[in-house]
Amino acid sequence: MAIKSFNLQNFGPLVSIQGDNLGKINLIIGANSTGKTFLLKALYSVMRSLEECNRGDDRRTFDEVLSDKLYWTFQAGKLGELVTKGANNRLQCLVSMRDTSSIDFEFGQDTTKKIVVAESERNYRVDNSVFLPPKEVLSLSKVILKSGLQDRAFGFDATYVDLVVALQSPLQRGRNYDNFSNSRQKLEGMFSGRIEFDASSDKWIYKQGNSKFSINTTAEGIKKIGIFDTLLGNRYLTPESVIFIDEPESALHPTAISQLLDIILALAESNIQFFIATHSYFVIKKLYILARGNKLSLPVFIAKQNNQWQQTDLFDGMPENEIINESIRLYEAELDTLEWE
Repeated sequence: MAIKSFNLQNFGPLVSIQGDNLGKINLIIGANSTGKTFLLKALYSVMRSLEECNRGDDRRTFDEVLSDKLYWTFQAGKLGELVTKGANNRLQCLVSMRDTSSIDFEFGQDTTKKIVVAESERNYRVDNSVFLPPKEVLSLSKVILKSGLQDRAFGFDATYVDLVVALQSPLQRGRNYDNFSNSRQKLEGMFSGRIEFDASSDKWIYKQGNSKFSINTTAEGIKKIGIFDTLLGNRYLTPESVIFIDEPESALHPTAISQLLDIILALAESNIQFFIATHSYFVIKKLYILARGNKLSLPVFIAKQNNQWQQTDLFDGMPENEIINESIRLYEAELDTLEWE
């Protein structure tokens, strides 16, 4: 039940963006404030609402679940503030799945906290989506839960709260999916250890052999990889999950980034769908090599001037973008300095 296409109009900085024939891995690139994170959060809100509706004792309608998810994810005073400024503008969002179901809604600038979703074929999900932000959440997990679930205060948005809740599930014993087990071994091998929750101290720790280290003194990159490892180990993620990653390069050195993207490709081959937003030439280049080497269609969405977006495919070549152009300019500048030596 992966996402097949989307069409967003007047969604904050996203004046108009459309994606078709989405792949197992989808890349989003562009300058700051172009709406990359907005797009990730919009799609996450839809997917997570399909997963939370009708679970357990929750008796909210889908309209109520999605309204709440948008409100706590974007944390605007009222949902109408998400509508792109302009006379008579209305936010429109259509997300279609590969199983032919879809979610279609729109609202105006006067909307407060409740939206109405158009009637359509809609299948609720038993799998889980997750949003991985640039920063880790382990060292602030108790603060995030208190702010989001107890105080119900703005601060840490729903993507952070959902992630911390997902990490609360204990590690599962028994045989895991083969690709998950292999990926966990590689993730833990990157830093020769693993992140664990220590029930005796009620705290997260970094365990390396028989040594235990406080999560507060553990490197940011280790914690970030540990979060991914934990979600695979506690079975929160399954082969039908959708994972949204904002700036995977954050806090990781180039070798670790390359290894992480190799793992992402392996998980994508298990049917997990990825949406990745990045500023990194290194990430783009690595994904290009993976796409070419594996004959993989890898849609890329590029923020252009005047709020325009372009969809291309990384398999067809490195895209025209300022991230790429700046790297070329630096290379040419280096050649110029060598000529003067």
